[in-house]
Amino acid sequence: MPKNKGKGGKNRKRGKNEADDEKRELVFKEDGQEYAQVLRMLGNGRCEAMCIDGTKRLCHIRGKMHKKVWIAAGDIVLVGLRDYQDDKADVILKYMPDEARLLKAYGELPENTRLNEGIAGGLDEEDDGQGDDYIEFEDEDIDKI
Repeated sequence: MPKNKGKGGKNRKRGKNEADDEKRELVFKEDGQEYAQVLRMLGNGRCEAMCIDGTKRLCHIRGKMHKKVWIAAGDIVLVGLRDYQDDKADVILKYMPDEARLLKAYGELPENTRLNEGIAGGLDEEDDGQGDDYIEFEDEDIDKI
């Protein structure tokens, strides 16, 4: 049998996410581009997104981002519009949650856009103050069982 001459396995191919720590410059849209919010992921490098101009488009995730930048439903992305297909677009950039908040503060995104803040942000809004989710038993109830 031949000797293994590879450089490593699956984890080496993944690489390290060193670029996450750096602050990057906020990218605004240009002509031929639009902001969009991902409605759902379709698989095969595609997603369905609602653009800020009110059009629902089928978006293709570009190869540079595929399997490197993870996109989920609710994320704010920058899409490149196609001049020959109005119902399709290409995902150019995914905005981090703090960048999406800045876009909303600058007035680039409409006020009614709900930003997906992840797990920590979603818990505060769903709490209606209806009490806790556990049942309290008294000593008498335990004796009857």
